[in-house]
Amino acid sequence: MPSTRDIRRRIKSVKNTAQITKAMQMVASSKMQRAQQAAIRGRPFADLATLVMDHAADGAQDFTHPLLEQREVRKRGVIVVSTDKGLCGALNANLLREAARYDPATTLFVAVGRKGAQFLARTKRQLVSEFSYHDTPTFGESQAIAQCARQMFTSREVDQVDILFSRFVNTLAQRPEVQRILPLNREEGLQVGIGEDAAAAQRVDIRHVQYLFEPGPAAVMELLLSVFLDFQIAQLLLEAKASEQSARMVAMKSATDNAQQLIKDLTLDYNKLRQSNITKELLEISSAAMALG
Repeated sequence: MPSTRDIRRRIKSVKNTAQITKAMQMVASSKMQRAQQAAIRGRPFADLATLVMDHAADGAQDFTHPLLEQREVRKRGVIVVSTDKGLCGALNANLLREAARYDPATTLFVAVGRKGAQFLARTKRQLVSEFSYHDTPTFGESQAIAQCARQMFTSREVDQVDILFSRFVNTLAQRPEVQRILPLNREEGLQVGIGEDAAAAQRVDIRHVQYLFEPGPAAVMELLLSVFLDFQIAQLLLEAKASEQSARMVAMKSATDNAQQLIKDLTLDYNKLRQSNITKELLEISSAAMALG
């Protein structure tokens, strides 16, 4: 049975831990708000860019481009967008569980984030390249990742490129999603992915708008295809970062609440043990007085 000194030490240790998790919760909360706003602000432009590309594709049916080439999928490339740090609940575990479903023999992986790279190296999968990205992802970071994807696809190292990331739904919910980015498919639509019912309804309304392209749809497609891929990955990085900060804030809040509850339980145990010791000492004094009396 622990002594009162042991319980006091444990209470102090848990209080120190609670202070750390509380501070991390506040930091994550601040970063979460910025990351969520960045992800949400990018969605309208992503949706409109998708519509413009769709209309340009409809007007250039005979247009061909290396990024549009459809091939039988014998080898697949997967970009895994994870986090650099832990302490974000089950976010990485859920994401990497999806990554583990790909056949290692026919899949080349690109890791974006340290946790994904560590998992791929530990499971001895084919890791082609590794990237990192800041709390506020930059367009240059997305361009580097997009260039890697283009190089793998156009050099025929892979026949299809998917990106696995955490979709930001709300503060309490983030879900792993797989989205194909290469080849771009005109039949399915060139998707950045909004995932919002309101945005989907808005997309249907905007599709009735007629676009005139100068010098022509084919020239516009040629110019915009690579830029569109860069922006597509940039938006998905924003989604992943918003998911990370939200999951970390919730995890740190849960850890702080658990620490506070543990402190209450330990304080109760300490008071019970202290009362028991006092009662025992009083009985010993009373017994000694009666023996002398």
